[in-house]
Amino acid sequence: MNDSDASNGTVMIEVADLGKSFSTPGGDIEVLHGVSLRIKAGERIAVVGTSGAGKTTLMHLLGGLDRPTSGDVLFEGESLFRLRGAELDAFRNSTVGFVFQFNQLLPEFSALENTMMPLLIGGARRSEALQKSTEMLHEVGLSHRLSHKPGALSGGEQQRVAIARALVCKPRLLLADEPTGNLDSNTSSEIMLLLNQLHQTHGLTMIIVTHNQALANSLDRTLRIEDGIVAGDNLN
Repeated sequence: MNDSDASNGTVMIEVADLGKSFSTPGGDIEVLHGVSLRIKAGERIAVVGTSGAGKTTLMHLLGGLDRPTSGDVLFEGESLFRLRGAELDAFRNSTVGFVFQFNQLLPEFSALENTMMPLLIGGARRSEALQKSTEMLHEVGLSHRLSHKPGALSGGEQQRVAIARALVCKPRLLLADEPTGNLDSNTSSEIMLLLNQLHQTHGLTMIIVTHNQALANSLDRTLRIEDGIVAGDNLN
């Protein structure tokens, strides 16, 4: 994606009457119902709402990590849920970057090795993965921490590694679930600034689930999810 995509209003994602329920011993629990929305290429969207409102479930569906009970997600006009197996894995690896509240770094590997993982999984040569990962860690301010394992990094540094790993395959869509949720206010502000810088330099479309009001306000648009529906959709 380039800057013209963001400015011409191209629709990247269309969510159509999306529903998701989970079966429990006490009966089905409907987490999302009738969610419809459009997301333009280049937008920075905050997804807010109370705990249990369906925010993370929506994020998982947008990234193809889960399948809906009803409805569809169209990515550039094509149904995401027609993809299966290796085809879906390839889409997630090359097109979508994921950042989670609990960074899910592998503790036995260094920052550089963690960042290399998506490239190696995608079939890149080790030399290519090494170069691209080193460059990405430099971009997030961790060129001096390449050989450090997660246990030797601060919480903010760990999240920077997670962001580098999410972006090393040059995805067009970044999905982040509470990326500042475990960080203090100063570190949260640093991560917020970093994400917005990366949005510009990489031409990303970003969807960020957050309880951080300052982060939400710094983005272009805020979706409020309550009781499994879109209760608000406002430009910031």
